[in-house]
Amino acid sequence: MNPKSYTIRNKAGMSITVSSLGGIVQSLLVPDRNGKLGDVVLGYPKATQHHDNGYMNALIGRVGNRISKGGFTLDGTFYPLANNSKDCALHGGEIGFDQKIWDVRTFAGADGPSIELTLLSPDGDEGYPGNLFVRVVYTLMEDCAWRIDYMAVTDKPTVVNLTQHAYFNLSGGKDKDLCGHYVQVNASRFTEHLKGNIPSGKVLPVEGTSLDLRQPTSFCECLHGAKKDAYLKKVGGGFDHNYVLDRIAPGLSQAVVLEHPESGRQMEVWTTEPCVQVYTANFLSPKDKGKFGYGFDPHAGVCFETQHAPDSPNQVGFPSIRLDPGQVYRSTTIYAFDVVDVCEG
Repeated sequence: MNPKSYTIRNKAGMSITVSSLGGIVQSLLVPDRNGKLGDVVLGYPKATQHHDNGYMNALIGRVGNRISKGGFTLDGTFYPLANNSKDCALHGGEIGFDQKIWDVRTFAGADGPSIELTLLSPDGDEGYPGNLFVRVVYTLMEDCAWRIDYMAVTDKPTVVNLTQHAYFNLSGGKDKDLCGHYVQVNASRFTEHLKGNIPSGKVLPVEGTSLDLRQPTSFCECLHGAKKDAYLKKVGGGFDHNYVLDRIAPGLSQAVVLEHPESGRQMEVWTTEPCVQVYTANFLSPKDKGKFGYGFDPHAGVCFETQHAPDSPNQVGFPSIRLDPGQVYRSTTIYAFDVVDVCEG
């Protein structure tokens, strides 16, 4: 089945184009301070190019990020998984949700125009137990925000950790790297990782390290300047770290603020998840020409993958991602954009 594309627009001028292949976001148009629309996600002319270029802008599942030890044990049964990346299972396996054709429909939601994506992942899919029904809704809220609501149910005990792998660059295709961006992450702790980005099980303070982004910080300083240190160098010279958010209550909590002063665009990330993976596209290659007319080098964009911590099924101290029959998996993330005199009312 060939993938199809769907576009919705809201009254604020935003639009999003989504492929039925992997729920891939092919474009996300957001106004700048002058009201001019710009595409704030990286991407390629064809949706089929996105998987081989860092899972770009796709839905990730059944389990985002990494699972070590060749699989996981649930109720005494070991479920082997394909080690599709450096001795670990990454982003759902060899054929994860980013490579599936989803059922898609558009509708007028209560908060704005919406795209619904649904998928039935059969028992044993990529080694995971249970028939898992997944529903994801992308909504363009009328206050200049892209909302993602995730839902899943299963008929057997299983594990689920869904996320979106969008690569943001708020310049709208004008900047080829992140140097013009400033970032703030509301997290005072991160999960230490070992070789292959597998967590050690320790949760450490960011204070005194280059990972401390609790105040607005220049990406240029981190990636190329004085703040670059061993934490960044060992993962491709940039960020690829899971931050544990400083939330004070359940529900939506602000995780990230990203700013691009030249365009005037600002993006806040709000989520119900406990963590966010900050990834600065350390391993992109310019081999394929992107939709802006040039290939993407490392650090051309940044991902904020809201999630539970990596390798949760094998880390007894981390919050569980187990889902049982009768339970409903729910998660919400909002990428909220703001520009003075443009995204108001």
